[in-house]
Amino acid sequence: MTRLIMTAASSSAGGVVSAGHADLAVPIELRMVWGPPRSDAELTAFLAARTSQPSESHWLDSVPPPRLEQFGMNGLGLIEACAHCQTVELWMETEPNAQLVLIWLLDYLGPQAKTLNIILRHVDACLVETGPVRLAGLKFPGVAVNDHHLEIARLAWQAFRAQTPHAWFELLGRDLSVLPQLRRCVLEMLEELPGRATGLGASELRILELISAGYVHPFEVFPHFKQRFQRRVFDYWEAGALLDWLALAPSPAVSGLAEWPFTPQMHNEAERYERYKKSRLSLTALGKAILAGTEDFSRHNPIDRWWGGTRLTNERLWRWDPVLLVP
Repeated sequence: MTRLIMTAASSSAGGVVSAGHADLAVPIELRMVWGPPRSDAELTAFLAARTSQPSESHWLDSVPPPRLEQFGMNGLGLIEACAHCQTVELWMETEPNAQLVLIWLLDYLGPQAKTLNIILRHVDACLVETGPVRLAGLKFPGVAVNDHHLEIARLAWQAFRAQTPHAWFELLGRDLSVLPQLRRCVLEMLEELPGRATGLGASELRILELISAGYVHPFEVFPHFKQRFQRRVFDYWEAGALLDWLALAPSPAVSGLAEWPFTPQMHNEAERYERYKKSRLSLTALGKAILAGTEDFSRHNPIDRWWGGTRLTNERLWRWDPVLLVP
């Protein structure tokens, strides 16, 4: 019988298999922190048995078919696959996107998670950075999924999908300790709402801070420099899109971007990619004023983006203050 582990990233999945913790690891790589929310029908189809789902729209698409065939899992839905395995464990790391994937999976599984004897591992380290040799010796605490896990996951998932961030904010008044990383996720996601004074989320503001501090090339202000960037919500591609917007908005906060948009196509064209890397960024007058707390990006530029199930526009711009959520 198969030992199955689910993670939120391919690199993490490879690490737990190399470390001997699983026979098969499946990464659930949906990005929940970016873009419009997928419909309930799309999410259900993603975890259902394979029928006519498009490429990259099924939970097993990241695993090579021969490996799935080796374990008799090719084309199975999530619930059928869990029933097929000897053990099933959720190894979701501490980053917000991984925690959102966790509450979604628990909400989807519901009471069946208990009958399937699914184990939740409290992972508090970066699986990729740990490395297979050290990871092989680590023992993360594990607990069988119970009604309390399911209740908190259901409330949190519904709150994140709601049309306003109010219910998500109210999670801070609940005991979330049964999912140890969830409270931090709630706060970090709230911080990515437009700031009450600046009109920018925490990651956008951090990009401006780093440029002001003398980091003038695009990749110097990206989140893969974790200690420098400090924010954990967005990934490489999302950070590139944020920088594009700061530099290309009608009233930009950043100048000097020599190439755009930040897409795979640009990466595949050597000359464009080199121009992008060599860009010398600086703050515009607006960018400097935003950092000084005297200007608001949203007063000069159109806002139309998604935060969970909330569509943020200039007319309905929920803002975050360190302890306050205001419409």
